[in-house]
Amino acid sequence: MKEEKDFKMIAKTIFGLEEVLSTELQRLGAKDVEIHNRAVSFTGDKGFMYKANLCLRTALRILVPIQSFKVRDEKSLYESIQSINWENYMDVTDTLAIDTVLSSELFTHSQYLSQKAKDAIVDQFRAKHGERPSVDLDKPTLRIHLHVVGDNCTVAFDSSGESLHKRGYRDKTNLAPLNEVLAAGMILLTGWDKRTTFIDPMCGSGTILIEAAMIANNIPPGYYRDEYGFENWKKFMAFDDELFNMIFDSAINKITNHEQKIIGCEISRNVSKKAKENIKHAKVDDVVTIQTGPMQEMEVPAGRGVVLMNPPYGERMVKDNIEELYKSIGDTFKKNFQGYDCWVISSNIEAFKHVGLRPSRKITLFNGQLECKFMKYEMYQGTKKIHKLVDGGKKD
Repeated sequence: MKEEKDFKMIAKTIFGLEEVLSTELQRLGAKDVEIHNRAVSFTGDKGFMYKANLCLRTALRILVPIQSFKVRDEKSLYESIQSINWENYMDVTDTLAIDTVLSSELFTHSQYLSQKAKDAIVDQFRAKHGERPSVDLDKPTLRIHLHVVGDNCTVAFDSSGESLHKRGYRDKTNLAPLNEVLAAGMILLTGWDKRTTFIDPMCGSGTILIEAAMIANNIPPGYYRDEYGFENWKKFMAFDDELFNMIFDSAINKITNHEQKIIGCEISRNVSKKAKENIKHAKVDDVVTIQTGPMQEMEVPAGRGVVLMNPPYGERMVKDNIEELYKSIGDTFKKNFQGYDCWVISSNIEAFKHVGLRPSRKITLFNGQLECKFMKYEMYQGTKKIHKLVDGGKKD
């Protein structure tokens, strides 16, 4: 692979955010963009790989495929991995780690396949040099990704290193912090215009608010990160420090300094304190404010805006309490949030019924392993019927 030429890459994401990621990639300048399940493929050069890692808000990692082949069993996997000349990609003194994602009835344990692939690589080096590369699960020179679908195996190199949702700004967390990629994806799904008021009435440790401030002011999500996987690459697309710094500086120069109203509310004084610390750590405390107290007592600016919230799903609450909570959310929307588009994510479909409002949109997303619905409730100023008439609609 010649470095100056375009090559194929795959950006992994969360189920339900593929379209959002595709749009991000196209706006960034990617070519040949194609949507897949939890992934989007595209082409670009080495500089674009750096840019994608630095600037994509809804990507979990950027993979560079190097080879695909058919596999029948562990033995054929071992042989196919051994057929690759690994000295083109790493030295015996380098370290490696292997991750495997399985979607195949031929194999049952992804960890076992990772082990077989590792054996194939180190055995090749041992046969040639009498010594072998070491495994480093945390910060390897080369993180290798195997994706097995049916009888097809794709070998790719992970250019990101740690998952891109680990932005680096979050210092303090509560019990169940929201994945930053999911938070950014939900904000982008709302279609928020970045200028009207943005509110998270149950903000926890502040992830949604921080991501909103970053989106509004064009702060690249990789701004806070210390390193990427591609910085360790030597033989394979050796890291170009000068090129990366040029791309980083260009992204930083696009940061704006608008003064939005981005407001959070958190009932727990302790969690509210953590949120404020995270917001300060992310350097967005000039645009994000936190109110401490229940959602029902929030001071809500009049006018239009977007509400996005991730309430408890009920895993640690008794049934009556969770139903009462969701009823209270719906009542508060009606009473205090007229003019706002209110979005709620939850895995608790039964609890959603107690909101008492009809959603105008339902989107399926995954929060970790939990299948969730992302619901939109449009809170009209005045009654919906009046709005229909104003908009030229016919009275029922």
